[in-house]
Amino acid sequence: MSRIGKAPVTIPEKVKVSYAIPVMTVEGPKGSLQMTVSDLVSVDVDEGHIRVSATSDHRKSRAMHGLMRTLIQNMVTGVTAGFTKTLEIQGVGYRAEAHEQALTLNVGYSNPVVMPIPEGITVEVEKNTIIHVRGIDKQQVGEIAARIRRVRKPEPYRGKGIRYQGEEIRRKVGKAGGK
Repeated sequence: MSRIGKAPVTIPEKVKVSYAIPVMTVEGPKGSLQMTVSDLVSVDVDEGHIRVSATSDHRKSRAMHGLMRTLIQNMVTGVTAGFTKTLEIQGVGYRAEAHEQALTLNVGYSNPVVMPIPEGITVEVEKNTIIHVRGIDKQQVGEIAARIRRVRKPEPYRGKGIRYQGEEIRRKVGKAGGK
């Protein structure tokens, strides 16, 4: 039995949870999220708690047990607090600008890279070099942050590029000076 799956998900006061097999809907102050729950687990919604249990003892069912509980917890956290990923741009002349539903990155290419931002995600640029990606869906926030980072990954020799805040880049030694 999954250790993570055993723990019940606590429902805060401002959150409304409805479960009509197989769709779970979570509504809160920041928005609403929906998810299709696997038929390998059973979900019980009672006063203040959501409990997830595996329907059988098969390996796949046990794996889904912890996964579904974590996804439900992420939905509850998303509609109450939201999720944020922060990226840093390092490099001379590298900068970012946020427009209505697009992010423009000037990161050393001949033309600026314009990335559309989907609905439900907000992108804020602080000091031209720090990008905050915010939203209620954890998976979507992580995906957009990864796409932004992919535009110019940090390179190992000088460390230039786009990185997550606090990310350590392994630096390589350059060429040894000749005689």
